[in-house]
Amino acid sequence: MNARTHAPTKYAQERLMTVLLAPVVSEKATFVGDKHDQVVFRVAQDATKPEVKAAVELMFKVEVDSVQISNVRGKEKRFGRFVGRRRHWKKAYVCLKPGQEINFAQEA
Repeated sequence: MNARTHAPTKYAQERLMTVLLAPVVSEKATFVGDKHDQVVFRVAQDATKPEVKAAVELMFKVEVDSVQISNVRGKEKRFGRFVGRRRHWKKAYVCLKPGQEINFAQEA
């Protein structure tokens, strides 16, 4: 199969369990979630859209419509005269199909 085709592929279950790191809990994530039926996750730096889709469907038993991924640059921070940078990370906006919902309070 060509890598460009969107045919469903199987991933190792161990890999899928390491793709999603944590849900992003922020004002922006809550606003986006309410308005567009999306959930925002912090994902592994080398995660791909199909992997994120498969991981969410496996872990939360929901149907995913689409995934958008964003690379977030780490902030530059100072401690006195020393300048450092927080690490870069990747964020995924997961759009759920109509009628689907993820409730984190129930999952824990």
